[in-house]
Amino acid sequence: MIKWALIALWVASITYVYFRGRVRLSFLRTVLDHSAVLAPVNVFMYLFSAVPARPYIPASYMAGMRTIDENWETIRDEALRLYDAQQIRPAEKNDDAAFNSFFKAGWKRFYLKWYEAEHPSAAQLCPRTVAILRDIPQVKAAMFAVLPSGGKLNRHRDPYAGSLRYHLGLSTPNDDRCFIEVDGERYSWRDGQSVVFDETYIHWVENTSGKTRIILFCDLERPLKYAWAARFNRWFSRVFLTLASSPNQDGDQTGVINHIFFLVWKAGQYRRRFKRWNRPLYEFTRAVLAIGVIALLIYS
Repeated sequence: MIKWALIALWVASITYVYFRGRVRLSFLRTVLDHSAVLAPVNVFMYLFSAVPARPYIPASYMAGMRTIDENWETIRDEALRLYDAQQIRPAEKNDDAAFNSFFKAGWKRFYLKWYEAEHPSAAQLCPRTVAILRDIPQVKAAMFAVLPSGGKLNRHRDPYAGSLRYHLGLSTPNDDRCFIEVDGERYSWRDGQSVVFDETYIHWVENTSGKTRIILFCDLERPLKYAWAARFNRWFSRVFLTLASSPNQDGDQTGVINHIFFLVWKAGQYRRRFKRWNRPLYEFTRAVLAIGVIALLIYS
């Protein structure tokens, strides 16, 4: 009985997420998407959220962000030095599960902060930016993010609703052909200007401007109505999202999720070899494993 109640809660939560917003993926893709794992937690965050349920959030709801806005040139200068030194780059060891699909589009990142994980490289290479972020407790994660001209991030939703996304234009095309669209509403980056949006709405990004876009990208703690709900959010993100930390360089912390992701990637290499070696046997083995997993879920 408990098992079926939990399954019903999970399905109901996914259904709630599916109907949230005007832009939707197919229901099947919503079920199979990685964000579905956290659907019950996300519904909790939506129900107790203290910000409006809309794609873009007024800056007045987010304390502390004016400090970052006012220091945008300092932050930009460190980002440009890092970019010129080719330190803003994709994960080199397939150890960034959260953003792995973005790298195929030319997207690059340099972590400044990731929840409770340690990134000594950030403090060494971007000391002023790290110091600014350290004094703003609402910032739970931050990075420099680069998207070259021709880059496109397909429609998706981020997996965790306990945060909101902040973007600050540092060195942008200042062009409407470089934009993000969140739940059907489009925003184009401009140097020195910031925006806050709910990344759990369906969104996508495209840059056809002919110039590279560099921004500061932060996860901000979602304001919740009650102190006990906020404490749960902080505990959950501290314990679980820290597990998804990815390094810039050797010496930075790599979370358990990304250690596992690397092993899964390695296993995928062997899976593809098996598929090339004997396709019928590969398809038979995959079907047997799928049936076994379904049986385990039903009869356990």
